[in-house]
Amino acid sequence: MAPKFAIRTFGCQMNEHDSERLAGLLLAQGMEPTDDLGEVDVLVFNTCCIRENADNRLYGELGRLKELTERRPGLKIAVGGCQAQKDRHLIRERAPHVDVVFGTHNLAHAPDLLARSELEGPITEILDGPDPDGPPAHLAAPLRELPYSAWITIQTGCDNSCAFCIVPSVRGREVSRPLEAIVAEVEALARRGVVEVTLLGQNVNSYGRDLTRRSPRFAQLLRAVGGVEGIDRVRFTSPHPKDLRPETMAAMAETPAVCEQLHLPLQSGSDRVLAAMRRGYSAQRYLERLSAVRRAVPDLAVSTDIIVGFPGESDEDFERTLDVAAEAQYDSAYTFMFSPRPGTRAADRCEDFVPDDVVAERFERLRVVVERSALAKHEARVGRVERVLVEGPSRKDPAMLTGRTRQGKLAHFSWRIGSAPFAPGALVDVTITGAAPHHLRAEPIEMISPPRHRSRIPVAIR
Repeated sequence: MAPKFAIRTFGCQMNEHDSERLAGLLLAQGMEPTDDLGEVDVLVFNTCCIRENADNRLYGELGRLKELTERRPGLKIAVGGCQAQKDRHLIRERAPHVDVVFGTHNLAHAPDLLARSELEGPITEILDGPDPDGPPAHLAAPLRELPYSAWITIQTGCDNSCAFCIVPSVRGREVSRPLEAIVAEVEALARRGVVEVTLLGQNVNSYGRDLTRRSPRFAQLLRAVGGVEGIDRVRFTSPHPKDLRPETMAAMAETPAVCEQLHLPLQSGSDRVLAAMRRGYSAQRYLERLSAVRRAVPDLAVSTDIIVGFPGESDEDFERTLDVAAEAQYDSAYTFMFSPRPGTRAADRCEDFVPDDVVAERFERLRVVVERSALAKHEARVGRVERVLVEGPSRKDPAMLTGRTRQGKLAHFSWRIGSAPFAPGALVDVTITGAAPHHLRAEPIEMISPPRHRSRIPVAIR
């Protein structure tokens, strides 16, 4: 009987795609995925260290597993990813029952490390940079969660030095994949019936600069991927505002497959705070770039990231953030209370930390501004016909289906027209009938195309 594995993922889409590749590596070793913790033989935690709550969640789960490992001595536990890269010794100290600790640069070695731990006991192996002699993680065939939609890594690492961000420390400098290799991967996915791809990088706008030593090649990549036959939708995340260039805007506008969606992190509306964050742009420059891309791409949906309570943020600074958020009229926003991460410049400014009660009050005021614009954007879509890519049953109401519009908006609608139910991966035209800050309500009109993928692959990634 084949051993069973499961993967628990913390963090962003980059981490979730890394987990897909981990799953593919373990599958290639003859293991089988499972969602049942009672039968799992190998449990892998793929971690994030961007926010403090991710740290706390990991150690909480590892603590709860100690009793299980005592009852089942054959259970193997591995911890990898960004937090493992940062806390290599702390993980071993706080959770000695963990068998393998590996970092961001040796994900492809995880199966070998697990095998070695059978003979050698607990192993901690953290590389401080890419292994020149090892296989790149992106070459591992991923076990994808969705058969109709796929994430594609186009670069790893980051060359920016934002004061709040630990990514450059745990992922290293930017390394871009060759354009031809990315396009070949997308072509292979299209042949399997994938209709939507999302290009992933810490700063996609700078893609290829390390390859050419000149201008970035992201606009060229967008056009190439958007031209692959069978790919209906191309998304990407995340661009950096300081690097959003006219040629990228043109590629978005002129490539039909590229979706009318842009995630453009603001972080703060105060020039003083932006300078302290080392973001490389002013609020005015950000708004000018935003206006330019909206002129280039009609019906563009824009989301953002905003940090509340960055060290030294004054009432005046926060008021400016509210002003910019109101002017930008975002479709949605990911808002965060500042979380100091050891090893970042901002963490050293402890004397400037904003009191928790002040941060909480500001956070709530920002939420009101963002949801007001989000609701207005959604209400403006009522009565329109939108094409959605069916995802599956709604988590809150299984009697309804959910799907995404080209703008990335979540729509809830009924399962079928007549007797024909809609399956995940189908493209369906719907009429928007209602709006809320975080979703749309709709009624189906007709199915444009059924799912193109051959079969669903089981996964154990959560």
